[in-house]
Amino acid sequence: MSSIVPHRFLFRYSIAIPKMVPLPNAKGRLLDLADSCIVPSFGELDELQSFGEVRAAYNDDGLGFSVRVTGKSKPPIAGKNSADAVDVWIDTRNTQNIHRASKFCHWFNLLPRATGGQAGFLQRPVPRAREDSPTATSESVKVYSEIDKDGYLLEAWFSSEALHGFDPVASPKLGFYYRINDSELGEQFFGVDLEFPVTYDPSMWATLELS
Repeated sequence: MSSIVPHRFLFRYSIAIPKMVPLPNAKGRLLDLADSCIVPSFGELDELQSFGEVRAAYNDDGLGFSVRVTGKSKPPIAGKNSADAVDVWIDTRNTQNIHRASKFCHWFNLLPRATGGQAGFLQRPVPRAREDSPTATSESVKVYSEIDKDGYLLEAWFSSEALHGFDPVASPKLGFYYRINDSELGEQFFGVDLEFPVTYDPSMWATLELS
């Protein structure tokens, strides 16, 4: 690890995301989220250029994210182990004082092009977790993508059934982290990168406030 601590590490982040009803859409794009749903990129604190824009919204039925990646010259690579993917970590209890994941912590790997060329997802166990979260069914997570000449749009909707413990009234704060991995453009993180234990330590994640 560098002896210089990145500026992104010096803060705890809490982001309010809006409630939007109805979501997801029955046809076409799942979400089509407005500018009010943009999740800021904190890489700019260390003068890192972002190539992906992330948006988020929720309602009583679940939680949605969209990612717009630009600056590519080739389409995303297909396959479940593709270098083109978005990782999302969600803790439905926002337990900022633990260093090993609980059953309320989830890790999803979102693919703009899975095997067969369609968008897809994988749920992965959080490393070193004390207890794994229940496995989400294919019906409880919806993924949609559009590929264009310089990137892609990826949208994902996690129903309440996919997120163990999801309860916007009783637990209106969620732990959250993301990583955008791109075969051409590299990696973009919500905050600090893999020099820190962001893939398995919930205390490193930010907070989403369900406003």
